[in-house]
Amino acid sequence: MISRKSTLAIFACGLVALVAAGCGSSSSSGSSDSSTITGAGSTLVLPLVSKWESDYNETAGVAVTYGGIGSGSGIDQITARSVDFGASDAPLTPDQVTAGKGLLQIPWALSATGITYNVSGLSDNLKLDGQTVADIYLGNITSWNDPAIAKLNPGVKLPSTKITPVYRSDGSGDTYALTDFLSKISPDWKSQVGTSTLVKFPTGVGAEHNDGVAAALTKTDGTIGYLAASYIQSNSLNQVALQNAAGNFETPDVKTIAAAADTVKAIPPANAISITNPPASAKGAYPRSTFTYVLVPQDSSKADALKKFITYAIGPGQAFGPDLLFAPLPKEVLAADKATIAKIGS
Repeated sequence: MISRKSTLAIFACGLVALVAAGCGSSSSSGSSDSSTITGAGSTLVLPLVSKWESDYNETAGVAVTYGGIGSGSGIDQITARSVDFGASDAPLTPDQVTAGKGLLQIPWALSATGITYNVSGLSDNLKLDGQTVADIYLGNITSWNDPAIAKLNPGVKLPSTKITPVYRSDGSGDTYALTDFLSKISPDWKSQVGTSTLVKFPTGVGAEHNDGVAAALTKTDGTIGYLAASYIQSNSLNQVALQNAAGNFETPDVKTIAAAADTVKAIPPANAISITNPPASAKGAYPRSTFTYVLVPQDSSKADALKKFITYAIGPGQAFGPDLLFAPLPKEVLAADKATIAKIGS
């Protein structure tokens, strides 16, 4: 169950994000004032960027203001150039690349989207596999004592409580990570729902942002939802141990996230990297790990300031990651990042 204290903490995070978003939306990347940088987007990366904001202001004298408004809205704002950078946990689609007119995407952090639940009588680390999660969100599994769940959890007394799936109603990188994973596991999911930051869920209750999903989970016994791993950790929520391709049940932590990223041996065009459902050779990998990207115009009046900030983020800024469930960036990704950063302003 989610405590009142946790709910208040989640609500406070939401207020901080909304205040930051308001600040970000009032700025224009057309300004050449390099003492301020504004950004908006992913709520998954918000806890890490919040650390960067204060540290970079102190060390570099540059005020970074970031609003955690969701990946979809972040893409919209940077496409409109109403902020200096956007952030998304989903790589840009071809249409978004066209609309973005020269946007570069740089994977600047590495974390995961976890699955959490609020069910009376069930403790932490309930075991689920991808097919079962897909069937829950497709509406094929409707109670917690369903035989498919019981088979994965021998000896666990499962209640007959109705399952209420909770999903993101706004454009979300967390939704992308979920749907990307399920599309690789379930043919029915791939054909009926697909992969995107915003999809039509067949069943369940929608809520905006990570804090909205967490709040919705508190209202009804029997809920299941997906949240950034750092939100689950910081609010001490129950989390699902998810089966990977090797057959092992893993929860998101720095080690299991890094194990998924270790499968990256080559960087795809435009740095669009998917590490959900990594191969069975990654025995200890959490299967819903994801990179999160900073989106920046190649042509910007703040090119130098952006280059310095993003270089900081993938360098010294990574030191804040482990405490927030962000794993180190692999060397192959760092090399691609540096090559892309060099294009800013060129």
